[in-house]
Amino acid sequence: MKLIILDRDGVINHDSDTFIKSPEEWLPIAGSLEAIARLNQAGYRIVIATNQSGVGRGLFNMMTLDAIHQKMHHAAQQVGACIDAVFFCPHTANDNCDCRKPREGMFHDIARRFGIDLRSTATVGDSLRDLQAGFKAGCVPCLVLTGKGEKTREKGGLPPGTLIYPNLAGVVDFILKTPAEIPV
Repeated sequence: MKLIILDRDGVINHDSDTFIKSPEEWLPIAGSLEAIARLNQAGYRIVIATNQSGVGRGLFNMMTLDAIHQKMHHAAQQVGACIDAVFFCPHTANDNCDCRKPREGMFHDIARRFGIDLRSTATVGDSLRDLQAGFKAGCVPCLVLTGKGEKTREKGGLPPGTLIYPNLAGVVDFILKTPAEIPV
């Protein structure tokens, strides 16, 4: 099975320093949903791994998070894209859980659920914690310069082997042109 793990905010949709707290605030980055559709057409399954500490902070509840994700799924379907699953961590940093990135708990949960080897899986994020979690789990880390990506690149300290692209469409261009023997 070919599978790619994506962060949500800053990769698929525009990010906000004050959190995405409602479906109305969820706005796709131009070309991101079409990029997912291209991956689907090439036989890839798409899974999202996202920190959503706004739930733990009381900024929005689970019903609102579900509504945001329903909007995302609907928007994806409108362009022929399918997001197979959304894994999320509702905790704050103070909760010290295993699922909050930069810890890799969500990635191991994804691997178990889908029966995949993470060493042949790319993960795409715009923040250092996205890349660290994927790298620790064995994924190929890909940084996009959308969302917080430009600041992440400037700050440095990226995991070894991190690939850098302007946006999700750039990642997809690379993956679809890469020979099958390269693990991504």
